[in-house]
Amino acid sequence: MSKKLKRYVVSKWTKTCVLSENSQIRAHIPPTEKMTHSSLKSMLDKYRMVYIKPDKGTFGIGVMRVEVESDQSKPVYRYQSGSDIRRFSTYDDLYDSINRLINDRLYLVQMGIHLTKYRNRRFDIRVQVQQSPEKKWETTGVIGRVAHPKKVVTNIHNGGQIKAIETLMKAYMPADKQKLFIRSLKKLGRVTAEEMFKTYKGIKEIGLDVALDKDLHPWILEVNTNPDPYIFNRLKDKKMYRKVYRYAKAYGRV
Repeated sequence: MSKKLKRYVVSKWTKTCVLSENSQIRAHIPPTEKMTHSSLKSMLDKYRMVYIKPDKGTFGIGVMRVEVESDQSKPVYRYQSGSDIRRFSTYDDLYDSINRLINDRLYLVQMGIHLTKYRNRRFDIRVQVQQSPEKKWETTGVIGRVAHPKKVVTNIHNGGQIKAIETLMKAYMPADKQKLFIRSLKKLGRVTAEEMFKTYKGIKEIGLDVALDKDLHPWILEVNTNPDPYIFNRLKDKKMYRKVYRYAKAYGRV
């Protein structure tokens, strides 16, 4: 199958490069580089907290949070993988430890976003975009994913929890602003799908993982071309799930 007709695009780096061509989307992509000894160090020096992730991987497996603890007289480097946290007095010791875990696989380093929280647990947002039965791109679902208290990722497979987006945003904005905010997320999802489709004509759906910073600016952490439609079934209100499922069925996903 040619690249253009691929249904699934696995490489996070490839997707980042494709989407960065669009200036509208680029404003929502955190600075991202291929991870090397020097790129991780320079990103840490600049942002103090970064995430590293495998170029190819799913369910949040292999994602690590790396940071410099700033309240020390001498820098203390640390990373969290799963619920395991390790600290180091030098950058080289930190890098060597991470490098042993990575085992020569391509990893990316991305500016860290201090995620908004719900009941003291980090959350991000999944924006589901699908081709309608009429072959139009449409955002069919927006849902919140709340991380396990001891984990750095929000994925359900890592103990995350699904919540209605309105429940999560209630503490951050009134209902009328929520509607406008959700509408802007839907538009971002649709524009992202249309941009991906220019390069990959075989895709039928995408799932954007969106983080919000302290100013509630949306950052696209990742774009998944094989998003799980069943997470929407975890909401009490099944209206969104029914639409997601109907569209997925129309293009043979379920």
